[in-house]
Amino acid sequence: MADHSAFRARLDRATREVDAPLAVVDLAAFDANAADLVRRAGGKPVRVATKSVRCRALLERVLGQDGFAGVMSFTLAESLWLAESGFTDVLLAYPSADRAGFARLAADPRLAAAVTVMVDDVAQLDLIDAARDGGREPVRVCLELDTAWRTAGGRVRIGALRSPVRDPAGVAALARAVAARPGFTVVGLMAYEGHIAGVGDAPPGRPLRSRAVRWMQSAARRELAVRRAQVVAAVREVVPDLEFVNGGGTGSVQSTAAEAAVTEIAAGSGLFVPRLFDGYTSFTGRPAALFAQPVVRRPGPGVVTVLGGGYPASGAPGADRLPVPYLPQGLRYDAQEGPGEVQTPLLGAAADALRIGDKVWFRHAKAGELCERFAALHLVDGDQVQRVVPTYRGEGMTFL
Repeated sequence: MADHSAFRARLDRATREVDAPLAVVDLAAFDANAADLVRRAGGKPVRVATKSVRCRALLERVLGQDGFAGVMSFTLAESLWLAESGFTDVLLAYPSADRAGFARLAADPRLAAAVTVMVDDVAQLDLIDAARDGGREPVRVCLELDTAWRTAGGRVRIGALRSPVRDPAGVAALARAVAARPGFTVVGLMAYEGHIAGVGDAPPGRPLRSRAVRWMQSAARRELAVRRAQVVAAVREVVPDLEFVNGGGTGSVQSTAAEAAVTEIAAGSGLFVPRLFDGYTSFTGRPAALFAQPVVRRPGPGVVTVLGGGYPASGAPGADRLPVPYLPQGLRYDAQEGPGEVQTPLLGAAADALRIGDKVWFRHAKAGELCERFAALHLVDGDQVQRVVPTYRGEGMTFL
């Protein structure tokens, strides 16, 4: 409680001249989280997932630290923008149907050298070729492996619905198809184990679910480590000079880094540590990104109303996708209203100590999605705002 009170007091002092709503990143927590990701990666470089940051200034800050190399983008338009901004190693994590973007990529030697696109189907190569519009630059390609864990004779599938290729023969066949196609070069392989890296194994107050998740993740890790090694070996038979094998995520850094077949780790949410990353036994991060809403009403004892705040995260709808009132402690949503589009009532004894104009600090459920709501981040150093930097939105870039 004392630590939370001190944190709140420091944030309030740092932003005393700034009206809410506003968003902050505490630099001490951000840098400590970055150092912990590097420690957990055990010497393998960490590629930063841009969707979890969505701020060029913070991407540049973390890439300036030892142990980080390259970024993992989420759209082709973003990839090209980052490459034009000076980022030299951009891995697009998802297939694209951006024909205009592919035409730009294939026509520009600097962009083609900096950006690697994701492929899991030869039909994606057809789309790229049709979009080239005369551009002849070779397109760097990363192949994606399906990491889902299958059990009960294949009847049960746990994991994100991503790539259709999952076994050594299938991925090697795809590698041969790409390698044989003029204008494409296979440079990497990606396998994102979201069911391990992105699912907390210690959800508060749910001991039975915790045990089930840990059992599932343990079995899935063992299966994937064997299969990933076999796939990498099969792909290297086709592409001996494969540049990288990317795996992992914030929640699985240690276990993924321990696999000899993996050459780099992807992570991003672990820099901000949003609320969905509280329930992990593999690491403990420091909340670095928060947003504040101002108290604008006091409807009665034990309740205040703040302006706005209805910022749900993507994913399956549920209470865990909502921001959480964090500071001061002891506030909760009204069950009948929840976080609203233009106002949010908050209940609890802590409400009685709040005055009109005071800030209530929230944590978003996910990391980078916070930046879609704010044009700027106030970077807090101690009890001062060191800099105010634009988010993607603040630079006029809304890629999805």
